[in-house]
Amino acid sequence: MTVITTEFKMTINGLLVTTKQKVPVINPANEKIISHVPKATKEHLNTAVKAAKESFQKWCELSENERQAKLEAFADALHQHREEIAELFTLEMGRPYHLALIEVDGSVATCRALSKMRLKAEILDEKEDHVVERYYSPLGVAGLIIPWNFPVSIAIRKITSALMTGNTVVVKPSPYTPLTMLRIGEIASNLFPPGVLNVVTGENELGEWMTNHPDIDKISFTGSSATGKKVMQGAAANLKRITLELGGNDAAIVMEDAVPKELVEPIFWAAFRNTAQVCIATKRLYVHENIYDEFLSELIEFAKKIKIGDGFNSETQLGPIQNKMQFEKVKELIEETKKSGAKIAFEGEIEDRPGYFVPITIIDNPPEDSRVVVEEAFGPVLPVIKYSNYDEAVEKANNTHYGLAGSVWGKDLKLARSIADRLHTGTVWINEAQVLFPHVSFGGHKESGLGLENGLDGLREYTNSKTIMMKKI
Repeated sequence: MTVITTEFKMTINGLLVTTKQKVPVINPANEKIISHVPKATKEHLNTAVKAAKESFQKWCELSENERQAKLEAFADALHQHREEIAELFTLEMGRPYHLALIEVDGSVATCRALSKMRLKAEILDEKEDHVVERYYSPLGVAGLIIPWNFPVSIAIRKITSALMTGNTVVVKPSPYTPLTMLRIGEIASNLFPPGVLNVVTGENELGEWMTNHPDIDKISFTGSSATGKKVMQGAAANLKRITLELGGNDAAIVMEDAVPKELVEPIFWAAFRNTAQVCIATKRLYVHENIYDEFLSELIEFAKKIKIGDGFNSETQLGPIQNKMQFEKVKELIEETKKSGAKIAFEGEIEDRPGYFVPITIIDNPPEDSRVVVEEAFGPVLPVIKYSNYDEAVEKANNTHYGLAGSVWGKDLKLARSIADRLHTGTVWINEAQVLFPHVSFGGHKESGLGLENGLDGLREYTNSKTIMMKKI
């Protein structure tokens, strides 16, 4: 286990910067302070934005191959430090170490994949005496606001997309999980020209300052829908471009022909991976009435085997809730669900110890208007709901303000596809879930967000479309 002996510093204009005021970072597995990180002032942010703005022109004038080479070197450095980054990840986020390593390695692969992509110029019309071409030009300074549940992969996805398209960046990690990004900034400080990649840390007001900053041209935010609305309001002041990847209340529909024994394990992890702190986690599980009892029984039996604990214990499969605020929200939701009279089909046991640990909790067929169904729990609480026909299942799945993702499970693929076509979400998986690729666009409908990440569509989010028309004389 990593013992923090060095001071974490921000990266501003290629320099490592500290502050007088600090923000404590808590280990969610034992509630102890791991370290303290800088608390940026407006002046620190202004300096970072100024550096990014001043470095923009030279950076965007590099060829795509030159920018790719810098990002490949960045990926190499991340891989070299993979174990150190994963240890910091487990300390501050709580996820089991072997799974943290998977996220770091996946982030390295994403960096390499996105840096190979190209937004090519297009000839929209060409005649003997006239040509119309479309290009993609970078926006300028991108402000990247990172959540606490995936502090490495989401950061690297945004950084690579922004830098590859010629933008410079100011990155703000969550105050709950700043250590990994601060260390990544330090690693990158000698790999990019000064000002190209800046990392600043602080509390929630720092995000507001970034959203309102007149010299930040783009905000890419991943987080709650409520905060996303505030980002959108702040960005309106100077009409800065925004990408919002927000909350979800994803429904999974298990068809009548599904075999419970075959699907319980993948569906369990679709719901509870990362202690259910995943925007695209299955948060409502609809099971056909003819297999409902068998499926629920199998799900409970599988849940009983899951080990919850400290992420540095090799047997741990699920860690704690990452922070106390979310921990209290999830506990309160479980208590209210119990008081409402809903049937608790399963509630796991938690060792009496410090840490933000919540037991796996499965609710048996609660009403559609109950909080546990309507709200995004963002913790290990799953309502399992009975339905009698597919029209009913689709109607219930779509009855939400969210529209991030969903899944359909069963053997009749033609029927599964027809159900998937009717779900109002940005992504639908059939017989799988939470599968993302760097080359495949990802984004939400309704209050789950605006814009796309990953793939060529994700790169376009960091550009302006520029049309050039030329009459030949």
